[in-house]
Amino acid sequence: MTTPTLLGYLRPDGRWGFRDHLLVIPLHSALCDIAADIAAVDAENVALRHDWDNPSGHADAQRVDAALLGFSTHPNVGAVLILGLGPDTDPYRSALAEIGKPHAIIRLDEAGGFERFRAEAEARLQQLRETRPRPDRQPAPLSALCLGLECGSSDAFSGITANPALGAASDHLVEAGGTSILAETTELLGAEHLLARRAINQDVGRRIIAMVQGFEQDVARHGVDLLGSQPAPGNIAGGLTTIEEKSLGAARKGGTAPITGVIDYAERPTSTGLFIMDTPGQDIEQMVAMVAAGAQIVAFTTGKGTPTGSPIAPCLKISSNSEVARRLPDLIDIDAGPIIDGTATIEEVGKQILDAIVAVASGESTRAERRGNREFALSQIRPMGV
Repeated sequence: MTTPTLLGYLRPDGRWGFRDHLLVIPLHSALCDIAADIAAVDAENVALRHDWDNPSGHADAQRVDAALLGFSTHPNVGAVLILGLGPDTDPYRSALAEIGKPHAIIRLDEAGGFERFRAEAEARLQQLRETRPRPDRQPAPLSALCLGLECGSSDAFSGITANPALGAASDHLVEAGGTSILAETTELLGAEHLLARRAINQDVGRRIIAMVQGFEQDVARHGVDLLGSQPAPGNIAGGLTTIEEKSLGAARKGGTAPITGVIDYAERPTSTGLFIMDTPGQDIEQMVAMVAAGAQIVAFTTGKGTPTGSPIAPCLKISSNSEVARRLPDLIDIDAGPIIDGTATIEEVGKQILDAIVAVASGESTRAERRGNREFALSQIRPMGV
C-alpha cells in the first residue's frame, strides 16, 4: 500500500494538528457557564463543560489535571484560554509557554469578582481570535498521526466486521510509523493473554496482564458483579452473550501489530506504535483520555449507533452492519456491513477506513463534526478523600 500524505498544521513543539480550534477551558465547574457563554459568540470557539469542582485532596485530581492539561496542549488546538480560580492555573501557564502555544490565562482571585472576570475573559478571547497565527495546511507524513481506537453500542457483528477492519487500518498506520491507542480495560477482560503475546517484550506483556488483573481486583474489592453491566443491555440486544465474547471482538480494533507499551489514563505515548491505555468503560471518558494523550482523530465503531463526538478531535463513525448505516445516515461515515455479505473484505474496508482518516486529517469533516457533537466528561473513579 502506498503511504498517503496528510495535510495538517505543524505546531511549534513539532507535533502536527489536523484541526485549528480556539479552546476555552474552565478549571472549575463554577466557571463553565462563563466559558460557554463567551465561546458561543463565534463558531470557531470551543468550550469544555464538566462537573469537576476541584475538591482539596481528591484522589482523582491528578487524573483530571492530566486530561485538562492534555486538551490545552493538544496539537488540534491553535490557541487556548484558561479560566481558573487562582494557583490552579500555574501548571497551564508553564506548559503552554514551553510549547509556544498562543494562550491567555484569567484568574478569578485577581479579577475582582465574577463580572470583571467575565469581561476580562471576553476581551482576552477576542484578542486571541485576532492575534493568533492562522497557519496554512501543509503536507504531513502518516507517521504524524495518533489515532484513538474506540467502540460503542457494539453488536454481534462488531467483532467480525467493523473492529477487524479498523484493526487493519491501524496496522497500516503503525507500519508507516504512526501511533494507535487501544483503550477500555473493561473490554479487554478475557483477551489480555492474547494481547500480552503481542507485546514487544516481557515487561510490556506483564503490564498488560497486571492492568486487567488490577481492574478485576478493584471490582472484587467493591463487591461489584460485572455480569450486571457487561455486556451492556444494548450489547445483549445486539447478540453479544458474555464479557469474553465482547472483549475478543473489541480487542480486534488493535489489529495485529506488536504492542509497544501500556499507558495510564490521558498519558501521552512515549514513542510511536500501538499502545494500550488503562481507561474505564464509558465511551466519552475513554475518548477524552485518548484525545488528551494526543490522538488527533478517533475512529469509532458501532453496532447499534451512537452520536458521540469530541470537542477538538474529529470522530469517524464506522457501522458494523448496513442496517444501522441505512437507518442513521447522518451518523455513520463508513459502513463495514458489506463484509457480512461478502461484497467486501476486511482488508478492503480497512483501506476505506484509512483513506477516510487521511481525508478527515486533511480537512474533510466527519458527520459528528457537522452535527456539532462535542461531548466531554472527566473520569472520576474514587469518592472524595479516598
